[in-house]
Parts: sequence; structure tokens; C-alpha cells
Amino acid sequence: MNQIEIESLRGQCFDKSIFSIEILNWIEAQNLWNLWVPKSYAGREESLTAGLKILKHLAYIDGSLGWTVTLCSGANYFVGNLKEELASEIFLDSESPILGGSGGAFGTAERLENGYRVSGKWKYATGAPYLTHFTLNARITVDGEEVKGNDGKTIVRSFIVPKDTVEIIPDWNTMGLKATATHSFTTDVFVDERNCFEYNQCYLDQSIFKVPFSLFADLTLWVNYLGMAEHFVEEAQKFASKECLRPISDFLSSLERKILNASEETEKIIVSSDSFPDEFLHSIHNEASVSVRELTQYIIDIYPALGIQGSSENQQINQIFRDYFTATQHNIFSKK
Repeated sequence: MNQIEIESLRGQCFDKSIFSIEILNWIEAQNLWNLWVPKSYAGREESLTAGLKILKHLAYIDGSLGWTVTLCSGANYFVGNLKEELASEIFLDSESPILGGSGGAFGTAERLENGYRVSGKWKYATGAPYLTHFTLNARITVDGEEVKGNDGKTIVRSFIVPKDTVEIIPDWNTMGLKATATHSFTTDVFVDERNCFEYNQCYLDQSIFKVPFSLFADLTLWVNYLGMAEHFVEEAQKFASKECLRPISDFLSSLERKILNASEETEKIIVSSDSFPDEFLHSIHNEASVSVRELTQYIIDIYPALGIQGSSENQQINQIFRDYFTATQHNIFSKK
């Protein structure tokens, strides 16, 4: 993609609370919603490393663009967790599926014959107005009582429902990532048994589906912070000296190499082993968490050098700043 195309996309995304039909058509034309979906289900079937590079570039173009495609393509990734009949129905028998939803177990699923009565209100559904299907987690109940597993914890299952069964609550009123439209939604609907799935149960054999979902989430969001930060430094060059920006520029170069190393090591484990060592998963998560905190501090240190432009809403640098710090409120890398 050349600089003219990048600037065109940035112009269309700048200061928008919702993506235009042109942007949505561009995403669809590039088949980005289906970044991880197998070709047999009309997807791009990207490798982990190739897909991460694409997501980083999208976040570099615009924070909301990168974040939305990351979260929604991450939901379309659940094609691997769906039984063949439902996967075919959604990805082959309908047009341009866009999945998304909430990772929190904010509702309940009352066990009934052949299915569940799913009800509740779920927060933080990235891309809510753009979705064709909503994914959600719910606590399993029987006769209104939560069902416990052998470990004594309430059993939680994931579900997928069509958009016409939910009501979107437009409550995403943040300073940044506005066009992600990460609204809440409610539903109270019977869900067939086949629409229930589990993250750790996969029906497809492509290598991408062997990546534990926690690691997949870490890596795909990690590159978003990198992409937004690279855009921030690029814009900051208009207002701050090279000397001021050299430390963060050097850090970004090393951080990109660190992420690519993590991705490449993940791909090696996929080939050589049937499982991922817990210590590897913990090390990647900790490395990502620490590096994002360090990156955040670099940006905070630079901000005073930007002058009033850094606080002017009509400046690209201000939107990047707001997008980045809205992204830092995601709990994935927050310090506990």
C-alpha cells in the first residue's frame, strides 16, 4: 500500500464515530474480516506472522481501523470452534459474515431441551453496528441455579447469535477509538445447542487454530499498540525534535523484533509439539504487558513536547494519542 492510499484511508477515518460505507466496503474487498478464516470457508487463511503484520499496519493507518479489524477478525477466528454445519451456514451460505461480541460472562444461559435461554446485557462489543452475528459468554444455569464444574466454579459457555436477536445499546462514549463503536448489547433468546461452542474445542486442522486463544489474543492486540505508536512517532516528527523522539524510535524497532520473535517461536511450537508450555504462554503475556507499559511511558514523556497541537482535536496527533490511551484501558495488559 502506497502513502497516497494510506493518507486516503486516514482521511476517511479521521474524527469519525462510525465507519463510512466506503471504509466498510474496503475492509470487505480486502477480505480482512476473514483474515484467519480458512480458504475452504472463503477466508484469507493467513499465517500467524503474516496476519500480525497486517493488523499492525492497519493500526498504523488508524487506531479504530486496526482495533476493529483485529477484534472482529478475531471473532471470525471462532470458525474453527464451530461444528461444520453451522460454520458452513455462516461462512458459506450467507454474505460477508462479521462476528464480534463480548468476552465477559455478563449473562446467563438457562439449560433447556435442545438448547438454552440466553439472556442478559453484555458490554464492549467492538464493531457492534457492523456485525452480522454476536458472540457472547454466559453462565450456565438449571432452574435458575448456576451449574458448577468439578473445580467448584460456575460453568461458562460461549454462544453465537444473529444480529436480529440482539438490541445494541449505544453507550460507547470514550475519548478515543470512537469508530470501533464498542457498544453494549442485550438479548433474551432461545439458542439452539449447535450455537454453543468452547474456545478449547476445535474442528479444523489449520495451524492457526492450534494457537491457544489467550496467546492469540495477546499477540493480535500487542501489534495494535505497536502500530498506533509508530503512527504517533511519525506525526510527532512534525512538532518534536529527532533527539526527543530517538529513544521511542529505538524502542519501537526492538519491540517489533520482539513481537515477530514471539510469533515465529509460536509457529515453531505448532510444528514440533501438540501443546504449548505454560511457561511460554506466561512469558509472552508478561513480556507484552511490560513492553506496553514502557511504550505508554515513552508516549507520556513525549507529549509535552508537542505543544498545543497535541491537545488540538483537529490534529491527527491528538486522535492517535486519544486512541492509544483508550486502547490501554483494555484489561489484557493492565497491571494487576
